[in-house]
Amino acid sequence: MDYNKQGFERIYKDNYRQMYRFAFSILEDAEEARDAVSQVFTQMWNSQPRNQSLNIMRQKRLRQQMELEVAMQKAQQENEEREELMEELQRVINDNLTEQDRRVLSLHYDEEMTYEETAKALGISSSAVNKHITRSLGKIRSILKIAR
Repeated sequence: MDYNKQGFERIYKDNYRQMYRFAFSILEDAEEARDAVSQVFTQMWNSQPRNQSLNIMRQKRLRQQMELEVAMQKAQQENEEREELMEELQRVINDNLTEQDRRVLSLHYDEEMTYEETAKALGISSSAVNKHITRSLGKIRSILKIAR
């Protein structure tokens, strides 16, 4: 298209609001809508009209998809690290604690029993449960600190 300056300004003034509203309805962002309309008029002036609102929307979707993929990869990596830590913790428990220590920890943490419930299940006192847990956690912390 071949525009003179005055004719182009008239087209701009007559159509800007309607084009802005349309772009805003697609993009739902005032700044991006203004940018899209400006790009359309710039390309019209340069004889290269395109639907900038749709192009920006595609770019926005692509950005969102990439951000989602990055977040999913990060979550997967965190899960893998958590699993590795849990495996390492289990190895430390199996290799360094007595059978009674493991039973006390299992009932208290895995089965979510109170000290009293754990004591009753194992036929020991609540203070013995406390001692087993305190000693076991101290051992685990010490070993994991050294291993890291």
